[in-house]
Amino acid sequence: MMDIQLLTAISPVDGRYRSKVDGLALYFSEYALIRYRVLVEIEYFIALCEQPLPQLADFDKSYMRIYEIFIRNFNWRMRSELKK
Repeated sequence: MMDIQLLTAISPVDGRYRSKVDGLALYFSEYALIRYRVLVEIEYFIALCEQPLPQLADFDKSYMRIYEIFIRNFNWRMRSELKK
């Protein structure tokens, strides 16, 4: 019997050829899109905080460590929360 995930695949790439392109999922999947979008937004915000911008003068720099930890530990559960 055929695997239900293969039957519900959107294209042959994520269906019957999944084993051949599985390594690409970390870069081209919905999960990867969300992960890298969050990564870029946080890195951009950190870079803005390093500039002498009056709008961010009162921002507590201790949060930077939290952002870095978030980036390093981003996982499926976090992605699910962001997707809501």
